[in-house]
Amino acid sequence: MMELSFEYMNKFSSQMQFISALLCGFSLTVLLLLFDKQGSGKIVLHIFRISMLSTGSFLVSIFAMTNVFLMTTEGFPLQVENKDLVFPNLLGGISFLLGIISIAVIIALLGWTRSRATGIFSTTIGVITLILIIMMLST
Repeated sequence: MMELSFEYMNKFSSQMQFISALLCGFSLTVLLLLFDKQGSGKIVLHIFRISMLSTGSFLVSIFAMTNVFLMTTEGFPLQVENKDLVFPNLLGGISFLLGIISIAVIIALLGWTRSRATGIFSTTIGVITLILIIMMLST
C-alpha cells in the first residue's frame, strides 16, 4: 500500500472539511425546513430521519478531517506517523460516504411529498446521482 505524504493529506483533509461543511449546511437546512413543516406523513418522517443522519455524518466527517488537518500541519506539537492517521481518515471517509448516500436518498424521496409523477422523477434523479457519485469516487 502506498503511503501518502503529510502535505497531500493536509490539503486533502482541508478540501474534505470544506465539502463536508457545505453539504452539512444543506442537510441541516432540509432538516430545519421539515421540522417547521406541519405535515407529518411517512415520507416526510423518513426524509426528516435521513436528513438527521446526513447532518450527523457530515459533522463527524468535518471533525475527523480537522483531526487529520491538525496532525499533518507543520508545527504540530506531537510526533505523528502515518498509522496515527488511519482511524480519523477511515472515520471521516465512511461518514462522508454515508452523508453522500443520505443526500441522494433525500433527493430521491423529496418528490414523493408532491405527487406520484414528481416522486418518480426525483427517485430517478436520486438513483442516477448516486450511481454517478459512486463511479467518480471509485476511480
